[in-house]
Amino acid sequence: MNLQSPMIIVNFKTYLESTGKRALELAKLAEKVAKETGVCIVVAPQAVDLVKIAQAVEIPVFAQHIDPIKPGNSTGHILLEAVKEAGVVGTLINHSERQLRLIDIDVTIALCREQGLISCVCANNPLVSTAVAALKPDITSMEPPELIGTGISVSKAKPEIITDTVRLVAQVNSEMTLLCGAGISTAEDVSIALKLGTQGVLVASGIVKAKDPYGVLRAFAEAINSTKSA
Repeated sequence: MNLQSPMIIVNFKTYLESTGKRALELAKLAEKVAKETGVCIVVAPQAVDLVKIAQAVEIPVFAQHIDPIKPGNSTGHILLEAVKEAGVVGTLINHSERQLRLIDIDVTIALCREQGLISCVCANNPLVSTAVAALKPDITSMEPPELIGTGISVSKAKPEIITDTVRLVAQVNSEMTLLCGAGISTAEDVSIALKLGTQGVLVASGIVKAKDPYGVLRAFAEAINSTKSA
């Protein structure tokens, strides 16, 4: 599946607000916004919720993580073939809360490529983002970990990190989609991120923990459309 950019990826993490029945409700809200605005919105639920959500919505569903393993004796790990059969079309890789060694990132990207899953690798600074870009994932999301969950967006607090990442990554892999995350909580954050050269955002608590997730997500999508037409 080819994803349209600019895009919004919503990482459900393990918040109670995005667990079980509430995860399904949130995914359906994301689907509603995507259909209303035409913006590509991806949801990344917990592993136990993947099957029911992938079967219930028509927007792309990502896993939050897969392990760099082949089928066999890997008790407790998450197998690519399993999430693919669940209806997942891509996966996050190396989120700051689920970090991998570079060699494991490389193997996981290769597995995704072999099996036709979209790879979205998280990186914490411009140099790591550039190293990841050389591995040729489909998407890289740059997220300074110190801003994750703070409500202080990287696009406002450290815009130079985004511009440096955009510049360096373009020299290595100009075809890769580049997102930014960490603290994205307002439509203005989204607009700034796009104006700085990214092709979308990876967001979690800004949507999941919001009092009105639909309203916030709708505002994010409208900010994307406004920025595109400006």
